[in-house]
Amino acid sequence: MKILKRLLKIIFGLIGVLTLCGIIILWVDSSGSDYLKIDKNDLASNNSYIITHVNIIPMNQDTVLVDKMVYIKEGIIEKIADTIEVRGIEIFDAKNKYLTPGLIDMHVHVWDRYELGLYLSNGVTAVRNLWGMPMHLRIKEDLIKDNIFSPAFFTTSPKLTGREFIGDDNLNLTNPSEAKEKVISYKDRGYDLIKTYYGLDKEIFDAVIEQAKISEIDIVAHPSQKVPFSYHLNPQIKSIEHAEEIVQQPLQFDLEAIKLQPIIDSIAQSKHTSYCPTITGFNNIYQMMMDDSILDSESLEFMNPLIKKTDSKSQFYRWFYAKQNDSTVVSRIKNQHDFHITIVQKLHEAGANIVCGTDAGIGVTTPGFSIHKELKFYKEAGLSNYEVLRTATVNASKTHAIMNSMGTVEVGKIANLLLVDENPLLALSSLENPTCVFVRGRKLDRETLESYNEKAKHRKNLIASALRYLENLIIEK
Repeated sequence: MKILKRLLKIIFGLIGVLTLCGIIILWVDSSGSDYLKIDKNDLASNNSYIITHVNIIPMNQDTVLVDKMVYIKEGIIEKIADTIEVRGIEIFDAKNKYLTPGLIDMHVHVWDRYELGLYLSNGVTAVRNLWGMPMHLRIKEDLIKDNIFSPAFFTTSPKLTGREFIGDDNLNLTNPSEAKEKVISYKDRGYDLIKTYYGLDKEIFDAVIEQAKISEIDIVAHPSQKVPFSYHLNPQIKSIEHAEEIVQQPLQFDLEAIKLQPIIDSIAQSKHTSYCPTITGFNNIYQMMMDDSILDSESLEFMNPLIKKTDSKSQFYRWFYAKQNDSTVVSRIKNQHDFHITIVQKLHEAGANIVCGTDAGIGVTTPGFSIHKELKFYKEAGLSNYEVLRTATVNASKTHAIMNSMGTVEVGKIANLLLVDENPLLALSSLENPTCVFVRGRKLDRETLESYNEKAKHRKNLIASALRYLENLIIEK
């Protein structure tokens, strides 16, 4: 009996030590991203001022409003006019630069707070995180309390799958009652959206949709192979993810434009459902096969260390060995990527609401930087610069009611804005290094944004990230 008591004492002691070590590691990592905290006494926290001599690209119409003034009051666009007079307020001279809505990335996977700075540095002032975990609710809480500089942050629930186990990163649902309970729970806990995933059968999927409607929470769908593709055009599903899912499911890898058209038409006719192609995420498979040194590239230094060590590495070797075993796999992936461009072209021609998403944060798709690559693919698909920019602004903002307050430069909208040197309607590349990013009206200059990049590049938080993922497994399973 004494031996058992001594053994239990040792075990509990070890648990206590490990718990304390975990708390210290997480505290150190949290303090590492303190540069994102808002100091209310600092000049950068000012969110009321007038911008003068600015050319506005409003994005509610294809035009430029030349040499205007913009009054931003407490983070909201109060007035736009030729002349505005407000006493005792800061004046910010834009020097004839161009003011646009901030970019919105509608498909990301956030692993730490350093990534929030990477998004801001690249002009992304709102993200839709599609792999919800408890740490994301804490980010939301800090945003609500106005504690940190961050893109507007919207997150789905954990990924809902069916009865079959397809990885510990998913939440397996076993019956309709459980599905409804999870939807209710996720809404109550503060998740903004429900994420449905591969493997959901009709019985459980119906329960998710039914409860989501009752709970008034939108669904974002990674298509399930266990229901027809057309099933995802349900009004409660506000967006469908990934162009490759059209290839893999309804087309069964048959890259035939004639067979594609009825699918495109059905999506376009469904006025309540947007499509998020995530061309970049798939294209990076091709990039991995073409560049054997990609894991050592500078761009990968911006990936979360845990993801780089695990997911980036495993995806690289998966495709490295695939091309070693089958010489045709490279051309097959390239042909499918080219067909994804065709899908975007057809969606656009049919009038579907295309929203920009990158699948950033996994594989080798870097947070923030990848959105500019995604926009270039839409340009390649035949969209004008204005139409390309719409996918990451106004199109995205109208996908969910909770995002309607952004996406255009209009009175009453949140002042999530970019100031760029050149007109992006003529040169999309001007969006890549904005002179200034406005987050809820607060100005971040280029020097500050570059410092965000450097902080993220040199972070060492592999263990802290693993602990947060472990937390997710414990709480959500």
